Amino acid sequence: MIYMIFKRPTMRYPAYHKQQTRQRIVRAAARRFRSRGTEGATIGNLMHDLRLTHGGFYRHFGSKEELFTEAFRESLEELSEKMLSALEHATKGGELKALINRYLSFEHSEDVAGGCPVAALATEAARRPPKIRAALLQILQKHMPKVAQFIPGASEEQRERKARVLFSGMAGTLNMARVIVDEDQRRRLLEDARKFYLEALQK
Repeated sequence: MIYMIFKRPTMRYPAYHKQQTRQRIVRAAARRFRSRGTEGATIGNLMHDLRLTHGGFYRHFGSKEELFTEAFRESLEELSEKMLSALEHATKGGELKALINRYLSFEHSEDVAGGCPVAALATEAARRPPKIRAALLQILQKHMPKVAQFIPGASEEQRERKARVLFSGMAGTLNMARVIVDEDQRRRLLEDARKFYLEALQK
């Protein structure tokens, strides 16, 4: 009697499935890194919570540093969308005020996991290898014109310089606000900072 052995065909997922899985990992990591930091967000736990295998991580990323960079990019894109949505009801000429008010809002200070990656991860980013820091800086620089277009200035270069200082200062303020336990004190700091930055840029 002859037995025929059939080999079960290997399941192959379409390319878009791999891209979707990669995006799931990036989005989950973006929130986890901001809320827990890179040390508190292990790859094993991240993949487990997404119901993916630990070894499967390396089919999408070469290292945790690569994921950190992609998560940073995703976080900044998310922030950009939120900030620009604040302009929908802004009056002509009031765009800068709307952006500052939205960024330095109490709600933003409360939303660490979904908030600004610079405020949440700047100190960790500063400890990354030079190659990673350069990549993160490049990501940030691409977003500066989005803010600079609403800042007064004699030239595009001047507006972008102001945008970099404004963004750095507001991220530091937001980070400091999150340290403050008392809600009233936190609100006062954010309010004082909103007034300060708006007055400084309108001179």
